[in-house]
Amino acid sequence: MRCQFDFKNGLSMGENSAVNARCRLDNRGGIHIGDNVSISSDVTILTADHDMDAPNFQGRVRGVTIADYVWVGTRAMIMPGVTIGKGAVVAAGSIVTKDVPPYHVVAGIPAKFVKERQRVLTYTPTYKRLLQ
Repeated sequence: MRCQFDFKNGLSMGENSAVNARCRLDNRGGIHIGDNVSISSDVTILTADHDMDAPNFQGRVRGVTIADYVWVGTRAMIMPGVTIGKGAVVAAGSIVTKDVPPYHVVAGIPAKFVKERQRVLTYTPTYKRLLQ
């Protein structure tokens, strides 16, 4: 499905979760994806960057955690060190630079709170895609 991974290790993924077409997962700093997660097409998850204030432009890695029942919309970007809480939704095209609390829906650049999602989530995605 033409996904790109930046490292051969550093990815864990729960049950019934899916990563769709053309995603880039920079797993050098570690990416943990929980159960029943939907990562839509063209999503980028970054775990490494450079410290722009360091005199030597030092590289750094910070893991990303995506909890159970999260939905990440098409072409969203998750920046290094972010945790996305259980049941949260990241709207398509958003750039997430800070942690997203459980059940929050965020949208925009940078992503900001829009509303809360219902807290009773019992679905199991049934489509079969890459990395299930």
